[in-house]
Order: sequence, then structure tokens, then C-alpha cells
Amino acid sequence: MRAEIHGHRGARGLWPENTLPGLSKTLELGVDALEFDVAVTADRKLVLTHDLHVSGVTSADTVPLVEGDPLFPYVGKPINALTLAQLRTLDVGVRLPRHPDDPFAPTQVPMPDTRMPTLGAVLGLVNAYAADGVRMHVELKSDPTRPELCIEPELFTELVLEELDKHKRLAGAAILSFDWRVLEAAAKLAPGTRRFALIEPDTLHWHGCLGDDVPAAAAAAGATTISPEDVMVDEAFMAQAVAAGLDVAVWTVNSVEKAARMLDLGVAGIVTDYPDMIRDLWVSRGMEVPPGLRVPVRA
Repeated sequence: MRAEIHGHRGARGLWPENTLPGLSKTLELGVDALEFDVAVTADRKLVLTHDLHVSGVTSADTVPLVEGDPLFPYVGKPINALTLAQLRTLDVGVRLPRHPDDPFAPTQVPMPDTRMPTLGAVLGLVNAYAADGVRMHVELKSDPTRPELCIEPELFTELVLEELDKHKRLAGAAILSFDWRVLEAAAKLAPGTRRFALIEPDTLHWHGCLGDDVPAAAAAAGATTISPEDVMVDEAFMAQAVAAGLDVAVWTVNSVEKAARMLDLGVAGIVTDYPDMIRDLWVSRGMEVPPGLRVPVRA
């Protein structure tokens, strides 16, 4: 089976993350899976954002929704304290790095006056491209250590699954989360949907004592794929994943050397901010690359 290229937050290294123009450009470049993050607003709308607070790196205030809005400025406020209308006033098309060594600021093409999209708008975009060969990898941003910023995982999962189903994208989607309660809910609500257990050293404690075999624990929680931070992947980890019956999709791989090493270890997917770079590696190894898409011209 050919290893896949997964565009991280679209292609964060190339275009503004979690945005319609960025996701559009990523589809046109060509990936096997389009990964993006979803959170819930105060009025129960599903929006694309990586952070549970409005990020000052990826978002900039413009004007308040209404004059005298007590929640303005919105940057820094919890996503679940703001309505969709308030969030749509933000410009999310220009990266505003906090540090001079931000790796994405020099490589990301600004797209000013871009607004935070809903999950429904993204799925509409994907349908416009007739992207039936591209999986939607929807990461549900849920943190069991900060319940005041999140809704109940099963309700969150149900809202996402309903939106995917409404746009006829459920069969071609995967549910991703660091909060494995989401995977358990997805296994119950949509057992045929792929489920990715995201893991990193800093959040392993969320799941209690996992022992020495993290892939086995992820499988027991309902995962069909395990998606670790690259620093966790070695021969021993891959052997455990095979024993647990799980594919491995490793994140976030932004160098050719590291991607080549992960391929040699046998991973099934490379999650990257630079899918153009990874496509070049595929070509250099004689591997098939996913096709770039164009919006069909309608007569």
C-alpha cells in the first residue's frame, strides 16, 4: 500500500491554516487527505480553528460585531464564548508570529481579508472540487483538562458527524482527536468511520496509565489508526502498532530527511505542513503522487 500525504491544517507552511483559500490551494496541489481542526462556538456552530482561544498568531481583530461589544477585542477570548458572527469579523489570512523564528511566517503566502470558515463551508468547497478521492481528516479540538472551553465529547462528535453526513462526506472522512473520548463516541455513532488517536508525549497523561504499549491502548479506545508525534516513532513503536492492528500516520513531518526515515520505518501516512516537499520525495522514490484538483467547469 502506498504511503499517503496528509496536508496539515491544509498546508500551513504554504498558505494560511484552516482557511477556505488555503484548503483550496492544497486540493489543487494534491494530497490524499485534507486535515483541519474544528471547535464549537457559543451558538453551537462548527468553525475551523486550531486553538480553543482566538489565536493572536493566526487571527487579527478588525471591528466589533456591534458598537460597544463588551467581548471586543476578540483575540484571546475563548472560541466557545464568541458567536459565529463575532468570529467572522476576524481576519485569519495573515500570520502574525510572536517570535522572529516562527518557521511558517517566511514561507506562508498571506491572504488578507480571509474569514474563519464553518465546517459546512469547507465541505461545500470540497464538493465543488468533486474531491471524492480526498479524505477529510477532521480533528475535534477537545481537552479533558479544560472542560470549561469544550462541549461534551459525544455531543461534539455527533454535531461533526451530522455535518459530514449532510454533505455526503461521512464515508470519506476520518475523525481525529487527542481526546480519545471522541474516538469512543465516533465508534458508537459511526462505526464505519476511520478514527485516528492523536498522541504526543505531553498529553499521554490524559488517558490515565497506558502502560508501555500505547498503540494497544489506542486500539482499545476505538482507534483504527494511531497518529503520533514524530519523536515517538521508532522500530519498537511500529512493531507495537502492527501488533495492535493499527496503521501509523505520523505528524508533523517537515523535512525530506525525516519523511524518508518515516517511510523506511513503514508508516502509512505523513502529516506535513509542506505537502509540496513531500510530493517531491514521493517522485524521487518513484511513488505515485495524489492528483491536483480543479473546480469542474459546468456548462
